[in-house]
Amino acid sequence: MTVNPLTFGIIADYNPKNRYHVATDVALEHAARSLSLKIETRWLDTEQLDLPDAEQKLAACDALFCGSSSPYRSMEGALHGIRFAREQGYPFIGT
Repeated sequence: MTVNPLTFGIIADYNPKNRYHVATDVALEHAARSLSLKIETRWLDTEQLDLPDAEQKLAACDALFCGSSSPYRSMEGALHGIRFAREQGYPFIGT
């Protein structure tokens, strides 16, 4: 039996030089491994969440997390992602 990975969308502007962003990926992978789950993290750039196809990107995730990235490049994009999670009943964590 093949198990599809849990797709975890992170609403934030990823920066590989930001140690918190790198640590977020590592922490999610560690948690998934301890639960015997496969996980795919998908960073959702806040500017992209202002575009017409934003809801498709958000809907492709199983759960959403509003990560640290303050200030966001697009506060409206971040709020759109949060609103989507709330209104669509997605599992959501915010910091």
